[in-house]
Amino acid sequence: MRQMTGKQSISFAKAVYIEGSAAIVGEKEKDGPLGEYFSHTLSDPMCGQESWEEGESELQLATAKLAMQKANVRPEQIRMIFAGDLLAQSIASSFGLVDLNCPLYGLFGACSTMGEALSLGAMAVAGGYGDRVLTVTSSHFGTAEKEFRFPLAYGNQRPPSASWTVTGSGACVLGKTRSRVKITGATTGKIIDYGLKDNQNMGACMAPAAADTLKTHFSDLSRSPDYYDAIFTGDLGIFGHELCAHLLSNDGITMPKTFSDCGKIIFSEKQKVFMGGSGAGCSSAVFASYLFELLRKNEIKKLLLVPTG
Repeated sequence: MRQMTGKQSISFAKAVYIEGSAAIVGEKEKDGPLGEYFSHTLSDPMCGQESWEEGESELQLATAKLAMQKANVRPEQIRMIFAGDLLAQSIASSFGLVDLNCPLYGLFGACSTMGEALSLGAMAVAGGYGDRVLTVTSSHFGTAEKEFRFPLAYGNQRPPSASWTVTGSGACVLGKTRSRVKITGATTGKIIDYGLKDNQNMGACMAPAAADTLKTHFSDLSRSPDYYDAIFTGDLGIFGHELCAHLLSNDGITMPKTFSDCGKIIFSEKQKVFMGGSGAGCSSAVFASYLFELLRKNEIKKLLLVPTG
């Protein structure tokens, strides 16, 4: 059966199931609206290590192990891992997952890395290249701020357009064992550059690519937005989410009220994070906990997840 659909989409001839998932977050994320859904909360943001980076490695490893535990599988049953983070050379993943002793594909899609991991992992399982794979990503406020903006000790002022890097990790075990949640296909996005120069306004930078991917997905699969019970982008935040909806409306696509964003819902307004959450751990933590539970409990049946980066 031909699995390629339209310009950029694929539909799996055989369903790929999510056998287990887990999400671990920091205390700020736990204090947000989704706190009850996360598997565990970090009492120590450094996870007992001597640096933020080592702490993020421990965070990602703990999340990966918990997802495998929930799926009732051992590391030796994992054919390959698709993992990534925000750091140079993906050091949180490479140092964190080394003890699992599994073949590893290191990914970098910035905040969209979990989308890459789920897409490529599902392709591997659907194509018969692995009976079971692990997908995991992470981000950490301490490591990302130091690498991309300013060290925490600097105490720089954040503009209203800024988002807050999520300290969190999400992991999913994909396989062929039937479960309540399955992946049926994927649409790969393109690089869309509108020439924006403000790296603090990430929602505006990412919104054009998100809108283009959504438009292509609906066209490739001959679906309308109402086909889905919920549509979530990854971390466009408040402004980026509104801009994405506006761009789609210009193309004649009206998004339903069930259109939302992981970065918008992981924090509340009273937490003063301005535009919302961002980072490779944002969509992965929200999906592997809150959205996964909605699917598992059959509260929603069809979800379109569009991790942005």
